[in-house]
Amino acid sequence: MTELWNWRIDQVRPTEVWPALAEALGRVVMPLAVADPARLPRYAVVCDIWQAPGEFATIVDCYGVPDTLAELPSVATLARLLDRNCVLRDDTLDETRHLLVAPDGTIRPVHFDVRETDDGEALSGQRLCTEANPGCRGWSRCHRSRWAPDSVLPALAAA
Repeated sequence: MTELWNWRIDQVRPTEVWPALAEALGRVVMPLAVADPARLPRYAVVCDIWQAPGEFATIVDCYGVPDTLAELPSVATLARLLDRNCVLRDDTLDETRHLLVAPDGTIRPVHFDVRETDDGEALSGQRLCTEANPGCRGWSRCHRSRWAPDSVLPALAAA
């Protein structure tokens, strides 16, 4: 099993996410609220999907994902199936920096303004991570990432 996968989706209702998520993962997807660990099928993935404030307000948490599934191809497939952009945290530990996964599978680093609210973290003000932004230049955390500023990985896995 792997760690928690946490994704955000642009403007979609949770009821639309459940079937697409099951198809993207190729697994039975059980809602966290009703999952009984003692009766859970070995191939099932437990997920929680809810709405938060701000941009990319639909949040998906996946627990107990088998090691045989890779996160980026899974989220790229979900983006394609929903025809919506998705975001996930990148490897910089910078709370403002995320990876944007487009429905065509393209992946690029972006930044958001992040604000804590009573209903969870709110993202706003999406902007590309680019050398044109002084905060993303050579000394920044952005350059410690495998996703350098201005990088674009076309059509990773949404095929």
